[in-house]
Parts: sequence; C-alpha cells; structure tokens
Amino acid sequence: MVDSQDKTPGKRQPPREQDPRLRIRNFEEVSYCYTPEEAVAEAKRCLQCRKPQCVAGCPVNVDIPAFLSLIVARDFVGAARKIKETNSLPAVCGRVCPQETQCEARCIVRKFGDPLAIGRLERFVADYERMNNRVEVPEKGSPTGKRVAVIGGGPAGLTCAGDLAKLGHEVTIFEALHKAGGVLVYGIPEFRLPKKIVEAEIDYVKRLGVAVKLNYVVGRIKTIDGLFREGYDAVFVGTGAGFPYFMGIEGEHLNGVYSSNEYLTRSNLMKAYLFPEYDTPLLRGKRVVVVGGGNVALDSVRTALRLGAEQAMIIYRRGKEEMPARIEEIGHAEEEGVQFRLLTNPVRFLGNKDGWLTGVACEQMELGGPDASGRRRPIPVAGSEFIIECDVAVVAIGNGPNPLLLSTVPGLHLDKRGAVIASPETQATSIPGVFAGGDIVSGAATVIWAMGEGKKAAAGIHQYITAKR
Repeated sequence: MVDSQDKTPGKRQPPREQDPRLRIRNFEEVSYCYTPEEAVAEAKRCLQCRKPQCVAGCPVNVDIPAFLSLIVARDFVGAARKIKETNSLPAVCGRVCPQETQCEARCIVRKFGDPLAIGRLERFVADYERMNNRVEVPEKGSPTGKRVAVIGGGPAGLTCAGDLAKLGHEVTIFEALHKAGGVLVYGIPEFRLPKKIVEAEIDYVKRLGVAVKLNYVVGRIKTIDGLFREGYDAVFVGTGAGFPYFMGIEGEHLNGVYSSNEYLTRSNLMKAYLFPEYDTPLLRGKRVVVVGGGNVALDSVRTALRLGAEQAMIIYRRGKEEMPARIEEIGHAEEEGVQFRLLTNPVRFLGNKDGWLTGVACEQMELGGPDASGRRRPIPVAGSEFIIECDVAVVAIGNGPNPLLLSTVPGLHLDKRGAVIASPETQATSIPGVFAGGDIVSGAATVIWAMGEGKKAAAGIHQYITAKR
C-alpha cells in the first residue's frame, strides 16, 4: 500500500510526547499512544512485501504485514489478536523492545525514509483491545494431563507458560518475588512501562490457565528435583540475570553507592516513586552519577531526575556512538537535561569520615582498536584523573545469573559466566526434562529476546513431554 501519486510511502507519523520540562517531575509515561487516525495513516505506509523481512527480524515471529493490514481495515481488535498468535505480551513489547534493531531494521520502507513504526502500532492495537474490554482468551488444546513447572515469572517464563497452556498442558509459574513480571516490574521504570500494563498482560497469561505461586524461591523452598518428585513432567528455568556486577574499585561499600538492581527495585517494585504514599528507603541525592551506557543506566539516571536530583549524570567509558542504550532513550535523556560525561571511567569512590559518598575519581579515556564486542576499546589517558562531586552513585555495568538456584542442581552445565548452557533450537539443558531460556542463558539481553527463547523452550518442552510414556 503506497502513496497513489509517487508510489512511495509517506512520512512516518511523529510520536507525541510529554514536554520534557514537565515529565522530569513525574513518573507518567513519556510517549503517548497513536490515535486511530494516526495508526491507520502509519499502517498504510506498509508495502505488504511478498517476502517480508520484518517478520524474520522479530524474535517471536509476529506476522507484521497481516496485523498492519488489519489496522488499515480499522479492525484494531483483530490486529491485536493476530499479534497474540505468537506474542502474549504485545503492550509490553510495543513499549520497550528495540524495534529499531530488529523488525524495523529490516523494513523495506527504510529505502524511502523512516521505516514503519511497527512498535508504536503494536502498542496501539494492544492498548485499544485492553481499553475497550475486548481481550479474549483463545481456544486451548485439549488437556494433556502433563504438568510443567516454570521457574521465574519474567518475560521468558511468562511466554513459555502461556504457549504451553495454549497447548493444553497444566502450567505453574514459581516466582521468587511478591509480584510476577521479573524485570518488567522491578527494573523498567513507570515512565517507560506503566505497571498497570504489566499487570494486564500477566492477567492475560493467567486467563490462559497458568497458575502463579508468588514468594516461592525454588532452590530454597524446593529444588528442581523436588518439583519432579511432585509430579512435574518438565521444568523451565527462566530466572533471569539479577545478580549485579560491580567494578571492584575502592569505595564501592560507601553509603550512597547502589547497584542499578537495588536502585531500580526500590523505586519500581517497592514504589519509592510514589513517595510519600510509599516511604521506601532510597537516597534522593542532589548530585547523582550513573556508571554505564545501556538502557538500565538510562533508566537509573532518568529515575534520579524524577526523584529530585538537581544534577543527573551518565559516566561512560566509551563514546556516544558505542552506547548500547536505545537511541530513543538517549534522546529522551538529553531532552530531560541528563549530563553525559563520555570517555570517562571511575577509578575509585570517595567518602567522608562517616562513610558517606562525596564524589568519584575518574580518568579520561581514548578509544583504541575494536575489542571482542566489535566496539573500540577504551584506553586510559595517563595523568588525566579528576574528581566529580556526587552524593549518590548507581553502578549499571551489567548483571549475571544468581547462583542460588543453579547451585542446587547437580549436573547442570554452566558456561564460564555461570549462565546455563542450553540448546539454541529447543533450550534443553544437560539434564533431561530441564529447559532454560532468557537472561539465565544469554546474559542480560532484551525483553523480546527472552520471550523468543521462552517460545522455543515451550516448543521443545511440548515435544519432550508428549513423547514421554
């Protein structure tokens, strides 16, 4: 479907967003949803390719041209249901997935200008279906009598559980926290992903027949062997990568130095952002620095602004071009007044006699040749040390698997990072009947990547348990 005059797609529908001067003082969603008219106009830009590469770029293989054509026909509910054939969490994915490096990166419309706003259209139809009370549970397969335990209620676990429930299996999610959702509830801030959206998506998975047990720490309350003895036919491990990495430099023990996990969990899951309704302990610094250049670092520094910081700064050892964060999130942070100290690396934290953080000593960096990641390697500049004053610092340099559960599973093969080794085709591990996916396998990655592994695991588990006698 193209413009009738020049046979090329029109311009992309621009997003509408909160004014940066207002949004830095609230936790309301930054980007607004398309209107029906905007959504139809944007969907009409699709060329309906015979061999759509956008689908191949989607880790859960959403039939993108099909749902776009339904939008053009103004069948918004049908479009949402088309997405849900392969993606149980479209309102989440439409908000936080890096479409610019996945489906939109392969959109043929890029040859004429901006690619289709696939993510914004996915969000639109998911929100439309929910807000108009049109969410329906699809028909499920006949009960198989097979039971599957899913450890972890994050994106991978929710996806795996939903797919298995549709096939007729009895599925129970065991979630260690008091709310399901994993990183969706403890890690991603309200202004990017409202928690009511996450709750609605989890409710949909429950309506598929999935049971959810909260405050249930597998590895402490019960082991995986214990689950098998209880009668489960297979187990999926989707516990994520919630074990924070630190830099190992002097002063990381000082009061005021947080891991990004703790900082964001206190703000999001423990609702410090709703102060004074929730009086969750969290230092609301006036001069906050965040170390790192990924989405978690951007989430942390933008949270600090909304919690009242007068100065919020990113410290990153490479340049802007090497930052792994989404371009949109970097742009939002710049609009909001976040300062970026690039080519800068902390060497120690400084504190007063009472053990409170007062600053961070840094050194200037320069970029050398590429390292294993393909990005240019940062190299210290001799004699370049300087000090940045701060009263709160957040370390957001990555996370790894929590060893609590994995240490109770003898025979489970792990890689040198401590992550589970799983088949890339089925997500099967070294233990028969045990499957794994998401960040516990890949390391900290994206929500949609974890969902993709959850889907593959569901297919692998289905094949495994239906073949059992």
